[in-house]
Amino acid sequence: MSVARVSGGLAQGPERRISRGLWRDAASRLVRTGPGVLGLVLIGLFVGTALLAPLIAPYSASTQDLATRLQLPSAAHLMGTDLLGRDEFSRVLYGAQISLIVGVSAVAMGLVIGGLIGAAAGALGGAVDAVLMRGVDVMLAIPGILLAIGIVTWLDRGLPQIMLAVGVSNAPIFARLLRGSLLPLRDADYVVAARSIGAPRGRLLLRHMVPNALTPLIVQATLALATSIIDVAGLGFLGLGPPDPSTAEWGTMLTDSTQFLRLAPYLIFFPGAAIVISAIGFNLLGDGLRESIDPRLKR
Repeated sequence: MSVARVSGGLAQGPERRISRGLWRDAASRLVRTGPGVLGLVLIGLFVGTALLAPLIAPYSASTQDLATRLQLPSAAHLMGTDLLGRDEFSRVLYGAQISLIVGVSAVAMGLVIGGLIGAAAGALGGAVDAVLMRGVDVMLAIPGILLAIGIVTWLDRGLPQIMLAVGVSNAPIFARLLRGSLLPLRDADYVVAARSIGAPRGRLLLRHMVPNALTPLIVQATLALATSIIDVAGLGFLGLGPPDPSTAEWGTMLTDSTQFLRLAPYLIFFPGAAIVISAIGFNLLGDGLRESIDPRLKR
């Protein structure tokens, strides 16, 4: 028995060391890529701003002072004030919290929903694959923002509804990506060997196939965060954002400031710049991850 344990440990040890080495090698390649590092810096700024907003913001996001309405950026108000005298800098900081929470939650929902569909289609094949993929094709034929608008309109406004709507609009992408990654693995040597010794289908899928198909999903999830932040802001801009008008949400802030485009253009510039910076950060990180994880690009 002790010999078996030693043999098992010797067999598992190199595999674990190799696995850690591969991910460490990917991380080292990521920090050597200029776009990847820039993406990490921008995302760190975005996440840090969201987490530390209550400590950094000089004012409450909903505090109104009509005596200081529509003031230009100054030492007292770094980004000026809006129509109701609320500090724009504080609202941009608190808006980062909402964008981060809603964006991450939406991508997580889309990853779970799409992952389940893609795993079932890729592993089972046959009629199940055909039915599920035709449903995915129908969803992909609908632009994501239109699908999200329809879901929010049906379920009514609210942050949970926005999370679900953006998550469902991203789910078909994850489903097709995971299904495409699983198809070639069905005939891989280690999968055939596990199947030949009687491994259950569920264990075969979860233990041997899905872990080897996650890399494209990780990259896509990073890229989807950028589009999710834009979609959330787009829904808010169209009037489908949080029902409370005092909520500091970037898209809603853009809508409220459009009527003052000539009088106070800074009200559009700062929330718009926040959306652009966060989206660019996630896109750059996604491109860097793709280059660092892909073994064909290894130097």
